[in-house]
Amino acid sequence: MEKNIIKFEDNSILRIMFGVFHKNLEIIEKKLNVVLAPRGNIISINGNVKNILITKNTLSELYERAKVSEIIEKKDVESIILNMKKNNNFSKIFIKTPQKEIYPRTNGQSKLIKEILNKEIVFVIGPAGTGKTFISVSHAVSMLTSGFVDKIIVSRPAVEAGEKLGFLPGDLKEKIDPYLRPIYDSLDENLPKDSVTKLIENQQIEIAPIAYLRGRTLNNSYIILDEAQNTSPIQMKMFLTRFGENSKMIITGDITQIDLPSKNKSGLKDAINNLKKIKDISFVYLTEKDVVRHSIVQKIVKAYDK
Repeated sequence: MEKNIIKFEDNSILRIMFGVFHKNLEIIEKKLNVVLAPRGNIISINGNVKNILITKNTLSELYERAKVSEIIEKKDVESIILNMKKNNNFSKIFIKTPQKEIYPRTNGQSKLIKEILNKEIVFVIGPAGTGKTFISVSHAVSMLTSGFVDKIIVSRPAVEAGEKLGFLPGDLKEKIDPYLRPIYDSLDENLPKDSVTKLIENQQIEIAPIAYLRGRTLNNSYIILDEAQNTSPIQMKMFLTRFGENSKMIITGDITQIDLPSKNKSGLKDAINNLKKIKDISFVYLTEKDVVRHSIVQKIVKAYDK
């Protein structure tokens, strides 16, 4: 058994890094077969040489994340350990927004972030809880606040899971806003609350049903189509042909949760079949392994897939 130490500067950051009752250190000990002994800002590591190196890299990565996060969760620790074992450093792949830095928590999310950083049009297909919408909106915020685009446009088809907007009370905005709540939630996580309101008022962020995009060419924009499985082929074609100069377009959807009448064809499925051979368009497929909500959600998704 070898022994080594690693030293950190800020004890307040270590409290976040260690987790409640040092739970995160316990995960590292169990996964890497090492013994950790923290004292002040120094951690002693006992184990074999290879595992000590992986442990030091894991602890360093956790420390960097703790600088910008209020909490480090079990899944974060496990994903870093897995990545360090594969020598494929997640820390180089992240999205920076005014509120936080977003790191991939699974291999699927890592691939998604790589693709949206490098491709102009990306389709993201996967079940609920895999971060499709959140990562897309986060990158849109990053691009807007960095000045790479002038506007964020987020749209959803007005098809609901068993609900009809026409029967809901209020004007169009009052009907649509609750349906678009996941978009607002993602914006709120990446921007100060007053900034979201101001950007919407200044029309730098536009959230609207897909029908509102007809007849427009969207230049210098970051365009997101969420819940794309509920578009018709005509709507999907209309949306894709809005693409303009210096823009980026992300289409997210889950082909296992189509709310269209059974006789209607999904525009997302149709697009996958028609566009899969175009090299300039990327398709990223996420699975239940990429679900980052409560662990039971992963089991639910897997059960329904069967």
